[in-house]
Amino acid sequence: MSTHTVQTLETFAGGVASPQGFTASGQYVGIKAAGRGLDLALIVSDRPATAAAVFTTNKAQAAPVTVSKAHLAATSGTARAVIVNSGCANACTGAVGMQDAREMATLTASLVGCPVEQVLVASTGVIGVNLKMDKIRAGLAGAVAALGSDQGPAAAKAIMTTDPFPKEAAARVSVNGVNITVGGMAKGSGMIEPMMATMLGFITTDAAVPQPLLARALREVTDDTFNAITVDGECSTNDCVMLLANGASGVTIDASTYDAFADAVRAVCLPLALGIVRGGEGATKLVTVNVTGAASAKEARTCAKAIANSPLVKTAIHGGDPNWGRLIAVAGRAGVAFELEQAAVTIGPVVLFKDGRPYDERAPEAANYLKNDELTLTVHLGAGTASSTVWTCDLSAEYVKINAEYRT
Repeated sequence: MSTHTVQTLETFAGGVASPQGFTASGQYVGIKAAGRGLDLALIVSDRPATAAAVFTTNKAQAAPVTVSKAHLAATSGTARAVIVNSGCANACTGAVGMQDAREMATLTASLVGCPVEQVLVASTGVIGVNLKMDKIRAGLAGAVAALGSDQGPAAAKAIMTTDPFPKEAAARVSVNGVNITVGGMAKGSGMIEPMMATMLGFITTDAAVPQPLLARALREVTDDTFNAITVDGECSTNDCVMLLANGASGVTIDASTYDAFADAVRAVCLPLALGIVRGGEGATKLVTVNVTGAASAKEARTCAKAIANSPLVKTAIHGGDPNWGRLIAVAGRAGVAFELEQAAVTIGPVVLFKDGRPYDERAPEAANYLKNDELTLTVHLGAGTASSTVWTCDLSAEYVKINAEYRT
């Protein structure tokens, strides 16, 4: 019988530098054009931290993804620092890009005072453009000098590209009377359907967590949060989420306290994930898509993603059109078990289709509901008992404008 006591989880205003022993900074060094915001972020632990990460499944993987994977493998999951630049993805940049990503790690290691393999690297921005390494070389010392436990907000701003706002979150839970803290930041607005957009997430904790449990927590939480969002169905070359645990609180997580720790990580990751969707390029509405009555959890997720990524559904939502037929059509072509005579579509509280029968007289009520900026769509497949939830946003003309002009 476990002797551990775990108290109620609480969230609070904080970020990646909220856990003990972590500092962060955000600086402008000149990677972005002047006036486009901060562009270099650092996260540093005052001691070696256990580390885990999940990366994009895109086969066109950026140089920083390759380097970070290699460093995690070389250290068996240990890290002291993460360096992140925005304004350039350093993706599809060949041998020069690999050299640049490695140099970012080498320079950071020298200034922090740790082995180069204990530095993880991430980049976000335009694909196919080389990093301005002269700017990083000149500005990195200033970023290290600016490190502070109160500089999480600057770091969150420095990883943004087209994001309309920074995304931070923090939570704490008491284990045996001692608080452990989890903090995090994320960026992402377009090119978003993480399959582990351009989506980056960085989570820290002052708990000590064995690497297998840390990796398990990140994998399970990511599946229900970052991997359950989509803005436009596009999986980036640079997607990653990193989780560092430095043990500064003095609390060690084991099997008996794993659930409490995972819940704290989830309490940080979910608002970050929803922030990405809420701040999606051109988005005006946050949409929760619930699929119920599926033959399996996998089929429920497949159908929910198909609905969430449908341009016809997303444009109808943007226009306030309660076109339930589009939802049924997507469910029927999603490649999952589907029984039309047992299916149902609900928009908010309004049932528009059920058991093979439409209820179009309720369309005005559903149209009024669609004026809200946070919406829920529910589709029942009539084929089982499994369910899944994903989050998406509407598709507007502004999304087209942003992406038509992204490089120009």
